[in-house]
Amino acid sequence: MKVNAAIGQMKPYKGDYKRNLSSLGDLFEQLEEETPYPDILTLPETALSGYFLEGGVRDIAISREELFSDLLKLYRERVSRIDAVLDICLGFYELADGKYYNSALYATLTTTDTDFVKAQIVHVHRKFFLPTYGVFDEKRFVSRGRTIEAFPTRFGMAAVLICEDVWHSISATIAALQGAQTIFVISASPGRDFGGQHVGSVRRWKVLLPSIAEEHNVWVVYAGLVGFEGGKGFTGSSQVIDPWGNCLTTGSVTEECLVCATIEQEDVAIARAASPLLADLESALGDVILQLGKL
Repeated sequence: MKVNAAIGQMKPYKGDYKRNLSSLGDLFEQLEEETPYPDILTLPETALSGYFLEGGVRDIAISREELFSDLLKLYRERVSRIDAVLDICLGFYELADGKYYNSALYATLTTTDTDFVKAQIVHVHRKFFLPTYGVFDEKRFVSRGRTIEAFPTRFGMAAVLICEDVWHSISATIAALQGAQTIFVISASPGRDFGGQHVGSVRRWKVLLPSIAEEHNVWVVYAGLVGFEGGKGFTGSSQVIDPWGNCLTTGSVTEECLVCATIEQEDVAIARAASPLLADLESALGDVILQLGKL
């Protein structure tokens, strides 16, 4: 199965949900000009609010149901195709059960529901690892998620990880063991460790993402935020990595852009047959769990 993936590398207006939602509507209209029309759109972490909100999280956080309702209404207002269908993955600050989370919503949007495809919330992932070093202090303002789960989509099994989640290799391993064939990684990553022409954090992403893809033979779709908040610049670099660890396309480090690539789902099985590292891990998983139990 071929999946046409698009990544919207956004520069949100800090704390202005309605204005950022309008910008997303413009992007929905832009997608109609793409050939082929995308099957899925991935947006960065906190794409509709900005990242460094601190105590402002309580003013911008919404429920998953409210976000989905706004997205569906916007899609049906701004997309002219009668039978358009789009899966969307994006980050938001979530209010749920009296707590705030840094979350990611995966949903299906339609202009018209049919017997085969209906608009719906598919999955919500809450950031598992909250950074508390350098410029980061997430634990003061949001609660952390407790699970990493693969989930079924129209295009096979997938998982979503948020920024710091990926800097711990075990996160992607859990997702792959649960059956994920595509891992969506959304990020609001400020540039750090500047040296010459290279940004250390960007260089690190260029190691992490191909390593995840190659070790577990999964597709990796990475969406990075751009723009500045409080003097801190986000480093974009959105990209799609194939199951052999090859980068197919990369977005700008600093500017908004649309990054598109075609995902061949069959490549996962081909890559895993040639390099069965995940199968080796599965066969030894019982002993691995015993070792972990000794910690």
